[in-house]
Amino acid sequence: MIKSRLFLLLTLMLITFATSIAQVESAGEMKVQLELLNPSSEINNGVAKVVVEGGQAPYQYKWSNVNTPLIAAESVGLIEGMEHSVLVSDASGNKVSKTFTIPTKSITEIFNSKVQPAVDVLGAVLFWDAFATLGIYDPVVYSSYKNIPLPRIEVSTDEEYLVKKWLAPEGSQVKKGNEIAVLEGNNNTEYSVYAPAEGTLEHDTKEGSSISRLPETGSFNAPLLGVIQFQDPQPLLHPNGDIKTNNLPFIVIWLILGSIFFTIRLKFVNIRGFRHSLDLARGKYDDPDAPGTITHFQAMATAVSATVGLGNIAGVAVAISLGGAGATFWMFLAGFFGMSLKFAECTLGVKYRFIDDDGRIFGGPMNYLRYGLEKRNLVNLGKFLAILFSVLGVGASFGGGNMLQSNQAFKIVSEQIPFFQGQGFWFGIGFAILVGVVIIGGIKSIAQVTAKVVPGMAILYVLGCLVVIGYHFEYIGGAFLAIYDGAFSAEALKGGFIGVLIIGLQRAAFSSEAGVGSAAIAHSAAKTNHPIADGFTSLVEPFIDTMLVCTMTALVLIFTGKHETSSGLGGVELTADAFGSVVSWFPSVLAVAVFLFAFSTTVSWSYYGMRSWTFLFGRSKKVELTFKIMYLGFVVLGASVSLGAVLSFADMMILAMSFPNIIGLYIMAPEINADMKIYWQKLKDGKLHINSKFVKAED
Repeated sequence: MIKSRLFLLLTLMLITFATSIAQVESAGEMKVQLELLNPSSEINNGVAKVVVEGGQAPYQYKWSNVNTPLIAAESVGLIEGMEHSVLVSDASGNKVSKTFTIPTKSITEIFNSKVQPAVDVLGAVLFWDAFATLGIYDPVVYSSYKNIPLPRIEVSTDEEYLVKKWLAPEGSQVKKGNEIAVLEGNNNTEYSVYAPAEGTLEHDTKEGSSISRLPETGSFNAPLLGVIQFQDPQPLLHPNGDIKTNNLPFIVIWLILGSIFFTIRLKFVNIRGFRHSLDLARGKYDDPDAPGTITHFQAMATAVSATVGLGNIAGVAVAISLGGAGATFWMFLAGFFGMSLKFAECTLGVKYRFIDDDGRIFGGPMNYLRYGLEKRNLVNLGKFLAILFSVLGVGASFGGGNMLQSNQAFKIVSEQIPFFQGQGFWFGIGFAILVGVVIIGGIKSIAQVTAKVVPGMAILYVLGCLVVIGYHFEYIGGAFLAIYDGAFSAEALKGGFIGVLIIGLQRAAFSSEAGVGSAAIAHSAAKTNHPIADGFTSLVEPFIDTMLVCTMTALVLIFTGKHETSSGLGGVELTADAFGSVVSWFPSVLAVAVFLFAFSTTVSWSYYGMRSWTFLFGRSKKVELTFKIMYLGFVVLGASVSLGAVLSFADMMILAMSFPNIIGLYIMAPEINADMKIYWQKLKDGKLHINSKFVKAED
């Protein structure tokens, strides 16, 4: 009996051992093959597909591309010529890792892959999160609940669903994938609803009630079917399984701290001086005999034309879709503080300008960094910061101020006028001719054009926004409540309070360019005997750019509910979709506005880039002409070729310009404050020159 039991036990052990060996061999035989595809010479459209043999299904695929889901055996939108990876695991926990590179087909793909590492390095500097690195806060994004969505089917947005039956009672514990409710559509079609996560179920819409995707009258947010409450807050994940984090970029902190510092240091000049800035902009204190070539209004228009652009449409759309309605509040607040920083840099831009014998003006941060710091016995630091600023300024003008604008202008115009599709080169030629006609004439010509284009494009865009907002006026209370709630008690799915704060501040910092120093170059050409006057004039710019235009874009998205979209549309397309939801032909109006924004930005940045170029290579007219010809060539290039990483790198250079610029502003802050006090006293004493037109009007 004992022998038979021992025999049986040994037999069972051998069977178990053999089975385990078989599993190991099966795992060992799990083969992973990659199929790599480069469908065209276009950049960033590489495809990788995994084929698995052996192992135990189901398989999981963890791609280095964060946007590829864990269940996807195929990853798309990959950068050609760069190394990627995928980790394949089966149900038994066995893993196989593969690295691969999508082969390149064109020069643009090769160039894109070589520039991308530089983008990553510059991005690591600009977007470094010092606070998270020091452990001051946890950057991980957590959620305490998950909304239960309506079935994702192709239906009209106003279709109603009857909650026919809740299969899981209120307060019950459900697991992900459990069937929890049955809905009935307009055509008596039944739809099953499944739990999107594990947790405690809450019914927001009761059994027998109806629900739709549209918000209720007098409310703002669309009603919820139900919510899954987590026992403990759960980290939010990217599709590939990586944990989502909110980074507080160093560049944003750098810009915001500078804005707050000068607001306090100059005793809230953005409030005290706003009325005077409007008087300056409308020409009350214009002196035709003062040195310079353009009026205060033309200087302001040139600076605004460079900042009011795609960032106010595409950038805000992305920010609001990521950060929710609450990002609007922080964006508005950052624009308010940015006014003081603009004041500081534009004052110095005029004060340290140089006017040659031909009347040509050379001014901007490169001048006050070079010569302003020299006055403080910081010659070497001044030279270094001035050269660094100029190098960054040239790169930024070719990329963010030029190629990005012509690229996006072609994109929006070709969508509205199919004739242009596939004709990027010829569109670029036409766009370059328009730009060339303006910039060849120099700053006078640029200022005259921007002074006419900027008011028109701003009025056109704001009126369009007001029509959309007026159409949805019944939701105004709910919209502003959503902004307030989102700003101070932000829902976790949008990244929490810190996430919304960061996104709002980041968009404002990128949009107004306060602290970047670019506007100081435009203002340096203004006709004035008082440099501080242009500091006051510049106060209007962040107000128009960020506090008005960006806020109007955000309100359009919020009022139309597009801030909660999951359509995957890009920035310009998302805003166009919001306009189109009210009037079908509104996207065409938006296309005109985007074209004007892109044109005016390209024109203004040509002057910024040229002044940076002449600081580096000399002030001769030949040097200027060389730059202008190169600049127009880049306009054509931007419209006709996809240059992903190149544009990203050049766009980052705009932000990097703030490093040398704000260092100089901090050092020269006492000088700015002293000049402001003297000017204030002259204004109070009535010692400033008043334009004769206004003298007659007041008499």
